[in-house]
Amino acid sequence: MILYKSPGEIESLERSNAVVLKILDALEAMVAPGVSTADLDREAEELTRKAGAKPAFKGYRGFPGSLCASINEEVIHGIPSRKRVLKEGDIVSLDFGVVLDGYYGDSARTVAVGKVPEESRRLLAVTREALEKGLAQAQAGGRLSDIGFAIQSHVEHAGFSVVREFVGHGIGTSLHEDPQVPNYGTPGGGPVLKEGLVLAVEPMVNQGSPEVRIMSDGWTAVTVDGLPSAHFERCVAITSSGPRVLGSSSGRG
Repeated sequence: MILYKSPGEIESLERSNAVVLKILDALEAMVAPGVSTADLDREAEELTRKAGAKPAFKGYRGFPGSLCASINEEVIHGIPSRKRVLKEGDIVSLDFGVVLDGYYGDSARTVAVGKVPEESRRLLAVTREALEKGLAQAQAGGRLSDIGFAIQSHVEHAGFSVVREFVGHGIGTSLHEDPQVPNYGTPGGGPVLKEGLVLAVEPMVNQGSPEVRIMSDGWTAVTVDGLPSAHFERCVAITSSGPRVLGSSSGRG
């Protein structure tokens, strides 16, 4: 069942997403060779508590961390670890969420560690652009599949591929609500987008094949071919005046 949010609820979601973006800014500033994903996770949780919020992911379906930190060929759901230390040339996806006053915020960005290969820089740029193109389709009267079509078209035109096993989602007083938001599809299909719908749009883009597999930890999704993957995510409310990207105090992603 699709749940539509009141203007007051959208303001609550704005605040929770603003906390997420502020913390992601701080984590991005920490990213450097020699930093472990456990270091990032610890900082994320500390900043969340200081903001009066709770980590959304910790304990969710048994996930052990506050932050999903996925390096290089890891697509999503990387478990933070002291053994996972960033090195020059890596890319790391930081996927993070909070609960503030009962409302969820959720966002992700992929960050370069020092100087990275040109193809990795292009992968990050194309994935970020694909997110922007998907968000622009969050228009009242449009269709859900318009979002995925815009993302897929941009990604494939650039020679990359869209992950199909994982999708975006509605968000509100639950982390994952209806509808699912695929990052692919044909335009003009799926539910009509109506005012009050809030979606987490999150393209996951692979440099090579779109195929992924789950590692033995039961969480970490990796590319089958071992090539890098990027992930960007923002929450957007559909309003009568167009898409409202939530927590928009940060413009980084």
